[in-house]
Amino acid sequence: MQARRFSTGMCAVLIFAAALFGPVTTVSAQTADVQALRQEIEQLRKEFEAVRQQYGQRLSALEARLGGAAAPAAAAPATREAGQPATAEVPPGALAAGGPTGSLPIYATASAASKIFNPDIGMIGNFISATGESRGGSESIAPIPFATLQESEASFQAIVDPYARADFFLAIGEEGIEVEEGYVSFPTLPGGLFVKAGKFRANIGRLNAFHNHTLPWIDRPLVMYNLLGGSPLDPDTGIKDAGVSVSRLIPAGKVFLEATGEVFRGDSGTVFKSSRRSDVSTIGRLRAYADFTEEANIEIGGSYARGHNDLGSGFFTQLYGTDVALRWRPLSRAIYRSMAARTELFWSRREEIAAPQSAFGGYASLDYQVQRRWFVGGRYDWTERATNAAIRDRGSSAVLTFWPSEFTQLRSQYRRTRYGDDGRMANELLFQALFTIGAHGAHPF
Repeated sequence: MQARRFSTGMCAVLIFAAALFGPVTTVSAQTADVQALRQEIEQLRKEFEAVRQQYGQRLSALEARLGGAAAPAAAAPATREAGQPATAEVPPGALAAGGPTGSLPIYATASAASKIFNPDIGMIGNFISATGESRGGSESIAPIPFATLQESEASFQAIVDPYARADFFLAIGEEGIEVEEGYVSFPTLPGGLFVKAGKFRANIGRLNAFHNHTLPWIDRPLVMYNLLGGSPLDPDTGIKDAGVSVSRLIPAGKVFLEATGEVFRGDSGTVFKSSRRSDVSTIGRLRAYADFTEEANIEIGGSYARGHNDLGSGFFTQLYGTDVALRWRPLSRAIYRSMAARTELFWSRREEIAAPQSAFGGYASLDYQVQRRWFVGGRYDWTERATNAAIRDRGSSAVLTFWPSEFTQLRSQYRRTRYGDDGRMANELLFQALFTIGAHGAHPF
C-alpha cells in the first residue's frame, strides 16, 4: 500500500515539473534560432560589401586604363623608314586581356578611306563573231564582221549628294569612245517627281532604253533600225540624245502606273535632225504594270514622239508605239524556270516634199528558261522603212544562251533576214561572249 502511494506521488511531482519548466525550454530554443539567423544575415552583408568593394576597384582600374589608352593617339607620329608599314602602340588594357604589347604594323592606310569619294566603276566586254551569208541589197540591219569587240561598256556611277546621283556609260568600240549616256538624276523632288538631265536613251517603247548587253539577243530588232533612227553602222541603235526627262508615279490602286515626258535637243540618228536651236524633239510615255499572281505579271506601254527630220525645220516625223511584256517565274522553281514574252509595234509618219510616208513595223519574241543556266528563245521581225514604206524587211531568229555565272554570258543566234528591196536572203550564225568586271548597277526592269 505504501509503495503504491509513493508511485502516485512521484507521478504527480513529475507532471508538476514538466508543466513548470516546459515553456522555458521552448523559449530558449526560439531565441537560439533568431540569433543564428541574425548571424547568417550579418555574414551575407559582409560578403556583399566585400564583392561591392572588389568590383569598385576593378571599375576604377578599367577607367584608369582607358585614360591611359588615349595618350598614344595624341602623341606625335613616329617617323618610319621608306617601305616600312606604319605602326601603332597597343593600348595598355590589352595586356590584362591576354593581348599583345608594344607596337604592331598597320596594314590599312588612310588611302582606303578615300575610296568613298570614288564612283562605282564597271566594265562589260561584248565580243561578237559571225559567219554565213549576209548579202542583202541595202543591209538595213547592222553588219557584223567575222570577229569584233563590239562597243564594250564602261560605267561610272555614284551618289552626288543626298539629293542627286550621277551615271555615266561610255561605249568603247574599235573606232573610238562615245558617251552613250551621261546624266544626273534627282529622285527626291517634291510632288513625287523624278528628273534627270544629260544625254540618255529615250523612254520610248520597251527596248529603246536597254543597253545592248541587257538584251536577250545578240542584235536588235529590225524595227529599231528602220523606224527608230537606226544606222547600218551603229549596232547600238535607237533614240538617244541630250535633254531633260520628268517622270512620276500615278496612284492607281494595285496597278503601277508611270507617266514620263522628255524634251531633247532634236538630233538622233536618222529619225530626228535639228537644223536650229528651237528644233527640239519631244517624247511621252505611259506604262502600266500589274501582277496577275505572285508568279506572273504584265506590263503595257504606250509612246509618242515628235521631232524634225533631215529635210529641214518645216518637216516633222511622228512615232506612235505600243508594247506588251508578259513574265512568268514559278516560286517553287524560280531559279530553274522562267518565261518572258514581248512584242512592240511602231507607226511612223514622216513628212516629205512629195507626200508623207507612213510606215509600220514591230517584233514578237519568246524566251524560256529550260535549266538553271540555259535559256532558249525566238524572235520574229517585220518592218517597213521610214523613207519608203513600200519596202518591207522580215527576219527570224533562234537563240541559245548559257550563263556560267552572273558575270558572264555565252550566246549563239541563228538569224535569217529577207530584205524587201531586192528579195535576197541572209543566213547568219552569230556568237557572243559577255563578261563583266567591277561594280555595275541595275538596268531597267
